[in-house]
Amino acid sequence: MRTIVNGPCPSCNTEIEYLYQTENIPYFSDILIISANCASCGYRYVDTQLLKSALPVRYEMRVTSTEDLDVRVVRSMSCTIEIPELGVRIDPGPACEGFVTNVEGVLSRIEKIVNGTLNWAEGTEREHAEWILDEIAGARNGTFPLTLILQDPNGNSAIISDDAKKMEHENRQADFHFVVIEPARFMVFFLSDLSIPKPRTGFLDDFPHNLCALYCV
Repeated sequence: MRTIVNGPCPSCNTEIEYLYQTENIPYFSDILIISANCASCGYRYVDTQLLKSALPVRYEMRVTSTEDLDVRVVRSMSCTIEIPELGVRIDPGPACEGFVTNVEGVLSRIEKIVNGTLNWAEGTEREHAEWILDEIAGARNGTFPLTLILQDPNGNSAIISDDAKKMEHENRQADFHFVVIEPARFMVFFLSDLSIPKPRTGFLDDFPHNLCALYCV
């Protein structure tokens, strides 16, 4: 089902179209995809919601072959993505977008962000970024196994595979080299060792719309 509702843009108040579309994912659930674009100011909104009541959830899946890259992934605006083997965590924020993709699509999103940091990263930061890109390439070739973790307090995210483990949502802190937070702008943290040094900020011209970087050195 596809429904269009007119309403004001929350950024500039121009009237825009909000698209509500339902899709069925076999053996899982119907989902609602809500999206909007404003041509005047560039505002974008995308979210996914399960059309059933859901509890906080955590999914884990080992990605060990090229076939695993095709596994469907549903990520809502409230979902945190983690790949411990890469030292990567993506935390949601007010401008976070939901999406339906596959495991390779998640890796491509991370790859795009890390590639953007190469415009300014130096020393250890650059080594971390290049290492992540090398390992993503290995995961695509099936030579670098990794673990994809989704944590959603609203239960609107999932990894659609019999190989994915579904368990209770965990509130825990871990050590990551590369952390992306999605507020109104991207914030990218490079953490050296286990300590968090003083942050600096930098803007990236080639990042997606309305994004910047904040990094630690």
